[in-house]
Amino acid sequence: MGKKIGVLTAMSVEFKQIASILTDTKLEKIGPQEFLTGKLDDKTIVLLQCGIGKVNAATGVTNLIINFKPDSVVSTGVAGGIDTCLRIMDVVVSTATCYHDVSCGDDVDPGQVQGLPRFFESDKAMSETAISLSSDVRIVPGLICTGDQFITNRNQLNVIKATYPDGLAVDMESAAIAQVCHLYDVPFVSFRIISDTPGAEEHFEEYLNFWQTMADKSFAVTRLFLNSL
Repeated sequence: MGKKIGVLTAMSVEFKQIASILTDTKLEKIGPQEFLTGKLDDKTIVLLQCGIGKVNAATGVTNLIINFKPDSVVSTGVAGGIDTCLRIMDVVVSTATCYHDVSCGDDVDPGQVQGLPRFFESDKAMSETAISLSSDVRIVPGLICTGDQFITNRNQLNVIKATYPDGLAVDMESAAIAQVCHLYDVPFVSFRIISDTPGAEEHFEEYLNFWQTMADKSFAVTRLFLNSL
C-alpha cells in the first residue's frame, strides 16, 4: 500500500503545478480549507493551497494532519535566496527551518518560540531522498528561514543572513508547518525552488520573471521528488 503525503503550497500557481500531475482527484472542503486528494503512482497526495503566511500555513497543516493522517508532509513552492551560492531554479531542501521574525525576550534565542526548539529539524530520510535525486536542477540542503514578510530589500536579507549564517532561503510558511509537524510528530521537509537571488539589483523583477518564464520547467523537479518519497 502506497504512502499518504500531505503537500502544502501557498499560492494558486504552485497549487496548479502539483494538481496537474495527480489522477483520480477529489475535492473536499473541511472547515475553511479545500483539500484535493489524488494519486501519484502508488501514493495518495493530499494537496492544500493553504494561503500565504504563518497562520494560514499552521491552520492548514493542522486541519490536514487531523483529518487525513498523512505519513509525511511536504511544503513546496518558491523561496527567495539569501546565500550567494544559489541561483534561480536551484532547489533548497530543508535540513531545518526557523523563524527570522520571532523574538521572545533576551533570555530566549533569536527566532525561538519559548518552550520550543529554535530550529525545527527536517526528516532526515526525506531530506536525503531529495538530495539524492538525479536531476538537471541543482538541489542544495540547508536552513530555510520563515517570517511574515515578502522581502526584496537587500539590507533586510543581510540582517537575516547575519543572524542565521547557515540560512540559504527565506519564505513565509515552512517553519510554521514544521512547528505543527513537530507538535504532532509527523515527518516533514520543505522543498523550495529559488525564484530570486541575493545581490540582484532588480530583485523583485527577477521574481516576476521567474513566474513568466521558468516556473513550468522548474516544478518538474517537484514531481520527481514526490515520486521518489
